[in-house]
Amino acid sequence: MLKDEVFKEQTLKPADFKFSKKVADVFDDMVSRSVPFYAEMQRMIAELAANHALDGTNVYDLGCSTGTSFILMDDTISKDVRFVGIDDSADMLQKCKGKLDEAGISRPYDLVVGDLNNGVEIKNASVVILCLTLQFVRPLYREKLLKKIVDGLVDNGVLIIVEKILAEESQFNRDFIDYYYNYKRRQHYSEMEISQKREALENVLIPYKLSENILMLREAGFSHCEIFFKWYNFSGIVAVKN
Repeated sequence: MLKDEVFKEQTLKPADFKFSKKVADVFDDMVSRSVPFYAEMQRMIAELAANHALDGTNVYDLGCSTGTSFILMDDTISKDVRFVGIDDSADMLQKCKGKLDEAGISRPYDLVVGDLNNGVEIKNASVVILCLTLQFVRPLYREKLLKKIVDGLVDNGVLIIVEKILAEESQFNRDFIDYYYNYKRRQHYSEMEISQKREALENVLIPYKLSENILMLREAGFSHCEIFFKWYNFSGIVAVKN
């Protein structure tokens, strides 16, 4: 695994963050060092998906990046379920295909280049995953995307979301951000790396409060939402279509 040094060199003004080849090459190290309990989140996603994936349906991972979720789910989900990965970065999908091939994934799967801001086709899905993805969809298009997901889910299908979130109260929000940056320091990111990545993400990653995400899910048509993970400013939600 290549080490994430994307923001190691100082620049005058970091460009907006993009999932480029440079990021794709180090993404697994980047996300494991930038997201608290990332491995446990992924294990939980695979566990939840296994309880809801139905033979003859599709499991979608929107913003599938390098395919970590698929590799973990392959051991827990019937081979009669097709995997569909959608990502707007062709470099990420190339990395994903290499990892799936290396892992010996034998089930049918599709990897599709697609921009979630412009709508995607979801069909015959029993499980849809948005792992650290919805936060990158422009707010104007989030509700439309969630409604497309509801329409594409079978009855009792689920959407599994992990998001970076804002605290409900501003004081806790400031505290949680401080705790998060302390976490990144413990992962050996320098102050400059933390600062430059924060600036690069400022106009790209737009988090909502947990309550705002749940309201949006309900308004999109999900009948029940349950929180399955919470760490300061990160949360996991499973939403059910009835």
